[in-house]
Amino acid sequence: MTSILVTGTESSLGTRVAKRLTGECGFDVVSSAAQRAALETSTETDPAAPIDIAVHLSAGDHDTRARRRESVTKGASELIELAEKSGVHHLVLVSSAMVYGAWANNPLPLTEDAPLRPDLDFAFARQLASVEQMVDDWRTAEPGRTATVLRPVVTMAADGTSSLARALAAGMGQRSGEDDPGAQFVQLDDLAAAVTLAAQKRLDGVFNVAADGWVAGDRVRALAGSAPRLKLPTRLAEVVARVRWRFQRGPIPPGLRSYTQWQWLVSNDRLKSHGWTPTVTNEQAYVEGTEAKWWTMITPKRKQEFSLAAMAALIFGSCAFAVTLVRRAKRRRAG
Repeated sequence: MTSILVTGTESSLGTRVAKRLTGECGFDVVSSAAQRAALETSTETDPAAPIDIAVHLSAGDHDTRARRRESVTKGASELIELAEKSGVHHLVLVSSAMVYGAWANNPLPLTEDAPLRPDLDFAFARQLASVEQMVDDWRTAEPGRTATVLRPVVTMAADGTSSLARALAAGMGQRSGEDDPGAQFVQLDDLAAAVTLAAQKRLDGVFNVAADGWVAGDRVRALAGSAPRLKLPTRLAEVVARVRWRFQRGPIPPGLRSYTQWQWLVSNDRLKSHGWTPTVTNEQAYVEGTEAKWWTMITPKRKQEFSLAAMAALIFGSCAFAVTLVRRAKRRRAG
């Protein structure tokens, strides 16, 4: 049985990836802690079992890094050092499409050949771009090495939506200025399938991971159950957004704001050409990964019934209020 080193196996993505690697591929999944222990106790007569493939899932785990106040580059350097000692020849990195940055002049869609321009105010995206460079340096340091860099869009799941993904999803479709850009999502099982494919086929290069197409900004607003908003001039909208966040009324911290204002929509053609197929649409992934308002899930007929009931209640209330006013007027005259 071939051993494969995987970091972040305790995460929602990690449990899915480990299950696929053992069940579908027949790999023996080894954690980084177990591999370090094996190397420390190994001897010339009893060496540690060689590991040919390493999968680094922890780099894209923003929540864990934030809790530990730990740079993404620190975990990557430790993984690369462990890979060097273990004889790894293929490395899979889960990065993020956020490394492209969100800009008004981004091509539609972004391909893997687009330059990396992460928002300078968002440290996580900058660090991921540095980690990608570290992986490329490792790949080119010795002949025969290959590496897969996966750049998923906002990843959602009923049991595995990170706080970062929730913040991005909450901010999309909520602008008060110009029209909202489109949004993309990928379901966690589809991302796990991409990781498994990358390890199994030893894909060499960079690959975007996203559901087919994207969701229009107004559709994201509808899925979120948000009420229509008055569009404000761009400068005033910026002031409102900053004030909302300052008083904890807005879901988007300053470093993420640009990723909800400008487009960073990617093409998934390269990964699909190697046999990967998304099984969940953008809208399905969004609904699964967010706590959608109850009224977004009811049928059009039921919505109409609620509307008619609300209208009837309003008319009844107005009539009752008018009758009350008439009675009061009569009492005053009588008095």
